[in-house]
Amino acid sequence: PVKVCATCGREFQWRRKWAACWDLVRYCSDRCRNDRPTGGR
Repeated sequence: PVKVCATCGREFQWRRKWAACWDLVRYCSDRCRNDRPTGGR
């Protein structure tokens, strides 16, 4: 399966470490997760 990163827009592939939580994964890396836009505050 492939998803698109919510921050950078890149496609990323399923990884074994995400097997249990693939439905919750939104970012391709820790950097994108930390750089995500804030809620407008």
